Amino acid sequence: MFSKLAYSVFEQSIKDYHQFDNVDQPINNPFPKDKFEHLLYLKNWIDTVQWHFEDIIRDPQIDPVAALTLKRRIDASNQERTDMVEYIDSYFLQKYSNVQAKDGAKINSESPAWAFDRLSILALKIYHMQEEATRAEASQEHRDKCQEKLNILLEQRSDLSTAIEDLLTDIENGDKFMKVYKQMKMYNDDDLNPVLYQNKK
Repeated sequence: MFSKLAYSVFEQSIKDYHQFDNVDQPINNPFPKDKFEHLLYLKNWIDTVQWHFEDIIRDPQIDPVAALTLKRRIDASNQERTDMVEYIDSYFLQKYSNVQAKDGAKINSESPAWAFDRLSILALKIYHMQEEATRAEASQEHRDKCQEKLNILLEQRSDLSTAIEDLLTDIENGDKFMKVYKQMKMYNDDDLNPVLYQNKK
């Protein structure tokens, strides 16, 4: 099952990151570059680093100059996340390239890679909610509330994993077909962001 494989890779990435818990820690991807797991690990590592970027930038005591620098890093990270989604979709486009879509086959509103993107973020939510649900110095009320939220996240993981498997099965059987649109992010583009192109004049 692709979803089970992906989630196990995401968990490994999150665990590896938290051995250092440092946004500047270089990635050490344990999977060969020609393996699907390599893409999954890299995707989640980017997500995990960005998760902690977002924590840091919300520090009310952060230096404004440091915050601006961090905002630039978040923008770059967002672009990397999008690029990784497109790489993962390219994998599935190649995998199912010989599948003949049936008459009446439908397109899904979400590509497989964007579904895996949600699963990657969900893995991060579960990891950090588990931390809060078991944090010894927190109040029992806090831990109980976090456990309730964790239970919902675990249910969501089950539902999302099922949906991913159903989607991939439908594509493989020709009941649905993939159609991927390149994500045209405008804020990083000198020719599309008005603030950037006006400054070029």
